[in-house]
Amino acid sequence: MPDAEEAWLRQRVIDAALDLASSGLSPNMSGNVSARLGDSIFITPSGVAYTDLLPGDLAEIALDGRVLSGPFPPSSEWHMHCAIYEANPQTGGVVHAHSDFATALAVMKREIPPFHYMVAIVGGNNIRCAPYATFGTAELAAHAVAALEGRRACLLAHHGQIAFGATVEEALHLAHEVETLSAQYWRALQLGEPELLSDEEMARNVEKFRNYGRKG
Repeated sequence: MPDAEEAWLRQRVIDAALDLASSGLSPNMSGNVSARLGDSIFITPSGVAYTDLLPGDLAEIALDGRVLSGPFPPSSEWHMHCAIYEANPQTGGVVHAHSDFATALAVMKREIPPFHYMVAIVGGNNIRCAPYATFGTAELAAHAVAALEGRRACLLAHHGQIAFGATVEEALHLAHEVETLSAQYWRALQLGEPELLSDEEMARNVEKFRNYGRKG
């Protein structure tokens, strides 16, 4: 029987997954969510509707992908989740979504440039688009980790987007921000190429976001 901390974390993963479905950020069973506890992660299982998930249905896996517990196999994107945790040790949650506008830009292999100061929320002056690789592969995981260097979110060519944070809630919030920026950028492109903010201005914004909303 899981302890209180594990039970709470499992429920938070399910809550984030339900948000993906109810908000339209990732429709039906697309996308996946995970959270880390110590040396293992709890990840949404493969092929199970989010609305049917119970805390005990999540797959528990080690960072090398070994399944530790759970009645269902882990999400096919476990490679990508584990690689992000390995590359970014302070990560507590990862959210992968097939959101509409982020996916539209990813299909065009188009990164999001500094058209808006909020792009800095991911940690740099753009939101990169990782090269395409077959879903559920170590190759895709490697592409994602490279595109995430110095960033907390990226697009995935012909696929969608992925975001991570100190908590699963932070990762989910960032995934929503990426979708909002994707929609705004796509709409701006209907009028032409937007003027971009300078590297110096974006560096100021990145620094401001480091402590944004924190007290003390």
